[in-house]
Amino acid sequence: MGSEKWIVCCFVLLMAVGGAMAAAPKKPIDVPFGRNFVPTWALDHIKYNDGGNEIQLVLDKYTGTGFQSKGSYLFGHFSMHIKMVPGDSAGTVTAFYLSSQNSEHDEIDFEFLGNRTGQPYILQTNVFTGGKGDREQRIYLWFDPTKEYHTYSVLWNMYQIALISSIFSLGKNRFFVDDIPIRVFKNCKDFGVRFPFNQPMKLYSSLWNADDWATRGGLEKTDWSKAPFVASYKGFHIDGCEASVNANYCATQGKRWWDQKAYQDLDHYQYRRLRWVRTKYTIYNYCTDRVRYPTIPPECRRDRDLF
Repeated sequence: MGSEKWIVCCFVLLMAVGGAMAAAPKKPIDVPFGRNFVPTWALDHIKYNDGGNEIQLVLDKYTGTGFQSKGSYLFGHFSMHIKMVPGDSAGTVTAFYLSSQNSEHDEIDFEFLGNRTGQPYILQTNVFTGGKGDREQRIYLWFDPTKEYHTYSVLWNMYQIALISSIFSLGKNRFFVDDIPIRVFKNCKDFGVRFPFNQPMKLYSSLWNADDWATRGGLEKTDWSKAPFVASYKGFHIDGCEASVNANYCATQGKRWWDQKAYQDLDHYQYRRLRWVRTKYTIYNYCTDRVRYPTIPPECRRDRDLF
């Protein structure tokens, strides 16, 4: 199926399962890496293909590498097509995240933890607000993210934060894997929980060695005989409210498509799919960890029926 037909089909499906959308988002348009992003370190470990429409991050025993967006943003929709490190990827981490620049930073994380050949990748998500993180959730991926590109996205508005993954996906604010929501982090300021609201964030991605913790708590070490490790990227899409790093509001706040009612919560169908992920594939959820948190964290109360 051609990409344009696939996009049209996805929009029809979303209209059917989620009701009429209050405001239609822009279709993601593939643009070259250099339009919105720049390398941040080890420039010689980034390989460019197809005129910059596709890049590869390379990790060897000397260094990994990474890149960041040129601009900073307050709210929006940010996505990347990524094909993870294939084969024996134990010890490696492929990260895709938003982060502010201040010491009490806000951050929204996708971290893909490599594994020994034949074992599933683990996706760890985390959310930092006002410098506080420790909100890890981990799931096993039930598909092989090394065989083809999957689209990993962040949809961030005043009501919720979303991480999304699919061949193509646009939806209301939630974490997705292949059109299946896997996480919701709602605005719980009324519970005394800080929410990313007034610190612009840049978009980052990196490939690096973390064999001190990434695979089985550091028991499985990186096998450097398998190096170089390569993660591939394309589809460098940004649709956000651009702001200076010192800005604390978006001039169009409340007026963009991601702020509209259709994107402020999951519908019943999407909640059912989220419960399915929690039941079958979640291997760690800080909300249910009574050793670390004898009292349930306040932000977890909003969707505690999903636990």
